[in-house]
Amino acid sequence: MEPSTSSTTSDVCEETALDRSLVVRHFRQIVLWPLQLMPIRDDLPIQKHCDFIQTQGFNNLWREVEDEFTGDPSQFQERHYGEFITFLPSIQRFLYGEGTGRGPGINQESPIRVFRRTDIARVRMTYLDPKSVPVIFEVAHIDLYFFYDIDIVILAMEIFADDLSLACVEDTMLRFARGYPTYWESEGQGGHCLKKAEWLARDGTVLASSDYEHKEKYLSFVCQYRAPCIASHWEFLLEPLVLHHSGKTGLIRYRQIESHLLPLMAYLTIDNPAALTRGNFIRLGLAAAPDPSDSLPYSERHLCDFEDRYFYDRYWSEQDPKRPGTRFICSGRVLTQVSDCSDRFLAIRKTGLEQFRHEYFVLFLIAHFHKAAMLMLSDRLVDALNRLEPGNLESVRNFRHMIQQILGMFLRFTHRYWFQDVSEHTQVKELFRMTNRHLGTAQLYTEVREAIEDMSQYLDSEVLRRQGETMVRLTVVTTVGLIGMATTGFLGMNLIAEADSPFIRKLFIFLCVLIPTTAVTVYTVLKSRRLSEFLEKVSDERALVRVKFAAFLNVWRTKHDRLH
Repeated sequence: MEPSTSSTTSDVCEETALDRSLVVRHFRQIVLWPLQLMPIRDDLPIQKHCDFIQTQGFNNLWREVEDEFTGDPSQFQERHYGEFITFLPSIQRFLYGEGTGRGPGINQESPIRVFRRTDIARVRMTYLDPKSVPVIFEVAHIDLYFFYDIDIVILAMEIFADDLSLACVEDTMLRFARGYPTYWESEGQGGHCLKKAEWLARDGTVLASSDYEHKEKYLSFVCQYRAPCIASHWEFLLEPLVLHHSGKTGLIRYRQIESHLLPLMAYLTIDNPAALTRGNFIRLGLAAAPDPSDSLPYSERHLCDFEDRYFYDRYWSEQDPKRPGTRFICSGRVLTQVSDCSDRFLAIRKTGLEQFRHEYFVLFLIAHFHKAAMLMLSDRLVDALNRLEPGNLESVRNFRHMIQQILGMFLRFTHRYWFQDVSEHTQVKELFRMTNRHLGTAQLYTEVREAIEDMSQYLDSEVLRRQGETMVRLTVVTTVGLIGMATTGFLGMNLIAEADSPFIRKLFIFLCVLIPTTAVTVYTVLKSRRLSEFLEKVSDERALVRVKFAAFLNVWRTKHDRLH
């Protein structure tokens, strides 16, 4: 009995230790939502939507964020410096602008403008499990990122909490970053969505809550506008921006360019990350539904090469079961970092929370901005084609103007925003490449470029065709006019003094000149191709005299003679 009791006690202790290791000491999630902005005025080549955010017509929820480079230099911190030098010079100018140097004294600002709202302090999430209690997350910040000359805005929301169960973290990653439900459960709840998400003010007042369960709202909206309707709490968060496909009035309108699954970043610190199973890591990397630790979210065959494709283990060691280090899991839409909360090398290895919130956030933001910009340009091309009426000259003219605008925007995007690499730091560079590879950004860029080039070539060929038709008409007019010029010129030289002759005689002389001239002109047109070949031979200095003479004789040969 004693051995059995000892064994049972040992098992209980191991189970307790395992449960303790599966508590996430600190969890942080950053949700991105790229959206396409609709033009405010169609005649403006560059739309400046952010200039209207703080106008008097709005309720001034958003305030522009001043970066660290515009403040007091004495307040510039080491973490700001570390973030700055992480990136290549071209990325530094893109993110922070360029200060005044020895040149013309122009201070070039960053093409990015950031606006922040501070009225939402917390998020209360209620899960589908009736046994679970609502969890309150603190809100670190809610920002809108505008990009000069690109009609894209990216919403970034960062939340965090401490001492959560791993199952709660997995459920949050699965359900929070969803713009609208794709189906409904039998109980009426939105599929894969939270039961309730509520924005809370600092005093606990509920500012807005989700409405995933209102099935009729989403169905009727799609039927009426042929576009998905976003949940009410996200709609509140984006105000004063309004959904383009809606009956609401608003100057700054947006439309969705991606699916309901919003890109997200997750940061987890655990006492012992080695206690996580392969299934846990896969669920964290794909934001999959929580399940028992010994199970997999998908089949083994489907996940056979998951580690090679999605794990980044530069600072992860399987040989140290107590302190394995830090593991990154990158699947494109999701970037997850799992670290040992007692790791002393987090800052040195650039795997700490500050690096996650700044350096890795920036590379994730750039990657999804690239994809959103390509989707926006592709949508513009489709819209231009839908408006084209080939038989309508005005429609063709407008189509040419729209394609020229898109081409100009694409070229400016390429030279201002398109980056193959963002850093020489190995970890940042490789994570950026992994994110782009899984997003398929390079292939999307190539497809959009080829589509724009095809459109441009089509318009150029259309212009050349019209110019060719015009030249043909001018040639005909010139040829006909040549006959009259030759006839009147011959008679105008006064070689034949018939000015006082009767009209019939003068008409006869005129026809005697007109008919041979017309015949010679027509014959010259018929022989024009051979004559042009003869003139080319004559102008060729390297051609022999006999070759030029043969080309001259070839003008008068018949088709039968030329074949033999």
